[in-house]
Amino acid sequence: MRKITRYISGVVFSAIALTLVVFMSVDFIFGLIYQLSSIKGNYNFTEAMIYLTLTAPRRLYTYVPFSCLIGCLAGLGVLANTSELVVVRAAGVSTARIVWLALRPALVFIFIALLVGEYVTPYSEQMAEYRRAMAIGKSVKASQQPIWSREANEFIHFDAVLPNGVIYGVSRYSFNEDRELVAASFTKQAIYQDGFWQEEDVAITHINANSTSIENVSSRHWDTKLTPDLLNILALDPKNLSIQNLYFYMNYLQAQHIKNDDYSLSFWQKTLKPLATASLVIIAISFIFGPLRSVTTGQRIFTGVIFGVLFELIQRLLGPSSLVFGFSPLFAVLLPIAFCLALGVFLLNRAR
Repeated sequence: MRKITRYISGVVFSAIALTLVVFMSVDFIFGLIYQLSSIKGNYNFTEAMIYLTLTAPRRLYTYVPFSCLIGCLAGLGVLANTSELVVVRAAGVSTARIVWLALRPALVFIFIALLVGEYVTPYSEQMAEYRRAMAIGKSVKASQQPIWSREANEFIHFDAVLPNGVIYGVSRYSFNEDRELVAASFTKQAIYQDGFWQEEDVAITHINANSTSIENVSSRHWDTKLTPDLLNILALDPKNLSIQNLYFYMNYLQAQHIKNDDYSLSFWQKTLKPLATASLVIIAISFIFGPLRSVTTGQRIFTGVIFGVLFELIQRLLGPSSLVFGFSPLFAVLLPIAFCLALGVFLLNRAR
């Protein structure tokens, strides 16, 4: 029994690993082609390679679910084509036991992806975008999205957020209770020290009923709950944040009475990603024992790619739909997972 356990798990593990390497390699090639077209200034071939290396953890985290799906289809498919699965079942190994043996190596990759997404991706992505922006000579951002925040009646925009507690181009817009703009300021640079931000080179525009006035100050003390950690979270795209940081920032937005639907959606997507990957593996295993039992390896891989794309498409449609129509992001994330699990269990029960 131990030999069977090691053999089945080893075949599936090797197939998942090979699939992941293929995905990563193809993505790296296309990414390099795109980066080479963006070469200018100090952003040369070496910087492009560094950028691709730093963003590799994000790509690994993205491709693990599809690699588990296709790897299980390919690995178990090889065993089915050579009738080894028939021999294993004839030896008294139940379908449930085979499912577990195929699921075990997938759990290893799920665990690795979870660690990478939680502790590596947020920092490597920020460093990659920072280095690229500095080399090209653009405004230093950790993401391509506009960096906005809100505190009470004040809206704040940041041109650049650095990971070391320095921000550039801070625009602050203050409104009264009637939602009228009463003041606007622009700060060239702010440095975080001793629990507050020290703004430097500040231009303040005071807006009255019939006139405006401009005040220039060399420095200004800014007390705010926006710490460097919060700004580093704000600068990153929600999908690149860790689960811990998403939960932290969701609570911050809730305390400010600001909607946190985008971050809530990303939180549930990342939290339930291991379950989503496991559901895809269950689907792959059920296909081997069911409708894809006697087809070629190419057909299995093609089916896996199509099913994976459909799963991703449904998730991408349901997620934004929950923000537009107001239903729970948790429901949007759980629905395709529940469907996959139900379909997989149904097909496995039929195969018994």
